Amino acid sequence: MELRHLRYFVAVAETCHFGRAAERLHMAQPALSHTIRQLETELGVVLFTRTTRQVRLTAAGEFFLTEAHRVLAAVEDSVDGVRRVADGRFGLVRVGFTGTAGFSHLPRIARALKRDLPGVAIEVHADLLTPAQCDRLRTGDLDLGVLRLPARGDDIAVRTLEVEPLILAVSADHPLATVPAVSMVDLRGEDFVFYAGKDSVVNDAVLRGCQEAGFTPHREHEAVGTAVLLALVAGGLGIAVVPASARALPLAGVVFRDLTDAGSVELAVAWLRDNDSPLVRSVLDILETTLIPEVRS
Repeated sequence: MELRHLRYFVAVAETCHFGRAAERLHMAQPALSHTIRQLETELGVVLFTRTTRQVRLTAAGEFFLTEAHRVLAAVEDSVDGVRRVADGRFGLVRVGFTGTAGFSHLPRIARALKRDLPGVAIEVHADLLTPAQCDRLRTGDLDLGVLRLPARGDDIAVRTLEVEPLILAVSADHPLATVPAVSMVDLRGEDFVFYAGKDSVVNDAVLRGCQEAGFTPHREHEAVGTAVLLALVAGGLGIAVVPASARALPLAGVVFRDLTDAGSVELAVAWLRDNDSPLVRSVLDILETTLIPEVRS
């Protein structure tokens, strides 16, 4: 039995007329009648009762019509699914996010994909430092990464999403909480809360800023993520210099202040350069049109 036999049968069943069914199928009526008889012989049942005046489905024919509709619909769904996969419009994309990018950019990326690629699901891997994301891109555990530059290795391709200034986070009762303009030199002698991990791009940027201001920061505490870091700041255990996107995580007892000379960190989307997945390309195209233009404006 072939799919065309099911389509021929459905045409006859829906019209109850071999002539009209043959017209719909753009074939000769004798050939259609012969094919239906072959189908009945193969199944070992009578699908239609035929008289000179009418054609009607038998009970077996009515059951077979329901099943034929189901099978043909499943085939159409499969064909559509295959085409959507090939076009990069269906599947699962695994995205890594570094630090505060999970708060500032994850919602925007998720909304863009839901709007423009509704057949694509996103699997989130949060709080991953840049080296860890690059490693997972190389092993295939991630499809895309939202990370802080630099991303080392010629096999990693990147597109800048945003250049973020570094800002100051202090407790609400800290003297600097009410200072209108704060510079890095004002942080001399303060206890700092840093991100845990030797590969933090933000830590490196903060250290450079302090050294340019003429001092080495006192590392009082370390935190595994921004939420814990800000909680330590709120508890008065130190100050922190963080990307501006940390404002997306408001916490009672923490005040954010602009820094006049702290520098910035660059946030980018990254992928393995030789990844030829249509899905990855489609997601990158969405980011290109919805997020990346913000950097150029």
